[in-house]
Amino acid sequence: MHNAQGLRAASPPGRGSGWPGLFILLGLAGLVFAPALRVLADQCQEDPNNSHIAFVPFISAYLIWQGRSKLAALPESSSGRGLAVLLVGLSLYLLGQIGQMQVVSNMAIALSAVGLIWYNLGDAKARSIAFPLFFLLFVVPMPNALVTLVSFPLQLFATAVSAAAMDAIGIPVLREGNMLYFAHTQLEVAEACSGIRSMMAFLMLGALFAYLTRGGMGRRLLLVALAVPLAVVMNILRVTGTGILAYVYDDRIARGFLHEFSGLVVFAAGFCVMAGLHVFLDRKAAHDA
Repeated sequence: MHNAQGLRAASPPGRGSGWPGLFILLGLAGLVFAPALRVLADQCQEDPNNSHIAFVPFISAYLIWQGRSKLAALPESSSGRGLAVLLVGLSLYLLGQIGQMQVVSNMAIALSAVGLIWYNLGDAKARSIAFPLFFLLFVVPMPNALVTLVSFPLQLFATAVSAAAMDAIGIPVLREGNMLYFAHTQLEVAEACSGIRSMMAFLMLGALFAYLTRGGMGRRLLLVALAVPLAVVMNILRVTGTGILAYVYDDRIARGFLHEFSGLVVFAAGFCVMAGLHVFLDRKAAHDA
């Protein structure tokens, strides 16, 4: 009796509603955020470079499920910090909807989901799943203002390097700005081919593989830091391949299905590079240990 009373006295005063309650609350939140979620889904469908966003919630859920045994052993209670994050997210959502600022609404969705989970599970469990919660922020597409600011220099850089590469392998090409001129056709390296949007996908991969890599922080930061140059290199390969198609066939082939398919191939290649580097660093960490 004495031990039981002691255990009851040590219990946290406020408890969360547990996993069933969390799923119900997340479902209700989905109804609240439905207008912004529809716009976000359209953004993912219209721009292939945002298609990775659809995988973010599932990856976060898998990472949380993977650590479920550790989570079950931790105390469960509500969290004032989580409630504060949730209130900030809801306020931002209201601001984004009133001002018709989709980027603010997208950020609000991610923050509200983090805050809702944090509030419902408590501080101890939230610390245990800190990375999966942080990973949810990758559902926010890169803001159009940043895309506009950075894309044109990247377009010019990708065009220049691709033109030099094609010239080196004997393909005659004239470059003017972001235009590539061949003997019988021409090709424009548009904003969609600048590689700026795909950087978010590669940053997502870099963060994920960094989390899965054993060893010190230096190895993990290396994986994240390599995401941006890897995205630039992969995009140059895509532009160069498209230019070769345009030269050998015509611009209709280069701009059609093969152009869209090349984006998937380049992303898959980048994924393989990142995965290979993760395996190498992880094995090296295990060997050093």
